[in-house]
Amino acid sequence: MIHFKGVTKEYPGGITALKNVSFHINPGEFVSVVGQSGAGKSTIVRLLMAEEPATRGRVVLGGWDITDIKRREVPQLRRQIGVVFQDFKLLPKKTIFENVAFALEVCGEPWKHIKTVVPQVLRVVGLEDRAKRYPTQLSGGEQQRVSIARALIHRPKILMADEPTGNLDTLNTREIIDLLRKINEFNTTVVLVTHNRDVVNALKRRVITLEKGSIISDQAVGRYVL
Repeated sequence: MIHFKGVTKEYPGGITALKNVSFHINPGEFVSVVGQSGAGKSTIVRLLMAEEPATRGRVVLGGWDITDIKRREVPQLRRQIGVVFQDFKLLPKKTIFENVAFALEVCGEPWKHIKTVVPQVLRVVGLEDRAKRYPTQLSGGEQQRVSIARALIHRPKILMADEPTGNLDTLNTREIIDLLRKINEFNTTVVLVTHNRDVVNALKRRVITLEKGSIISDQAVGRYVL
């Protein structure tokens, strides 16, 4: 599903974010990528999203080598990857339904399809009764559920969650992680990028640990010990 093959990412000024990183994530896995600030976690997300290229090595997603992906192919790639961020990135003047529907509208999907699919996705995240509300009328945990719904709207093979609980309290954090587990049970590959030790240790799933741009540990049932 996801292959990093000897990936190095360098930035101007002699900054190396990733150093010869290699790993393979199988379809349907739930993997946490952990490490302290500056370890290279977000760089992995950016490379998978084709926001920037690797300096050396190969990045392969679902059999598609995206190392030298063409700009016109990026939208097709991003429909295969749902991404959830720490800040919810919701449109404040649109309802919850409209926020999720917007991801389909920009791709030119017909309204009949949108009216069918959006309620289905809102049901998955437990917000079918909030469709007509606005983001400011929801709690932080509910707003993050909306962003997850939006990420799922194209039925992606992979869901990447980049610090999805960073702005949430303990209760909402637990609910979001439970939702990610549920999504993973639908055979969606989930990659959780986080520095939350408690979340990772409670999951009891595979953990890839980064330190200063290198993988220092890859455990099938791991713990975050840094």
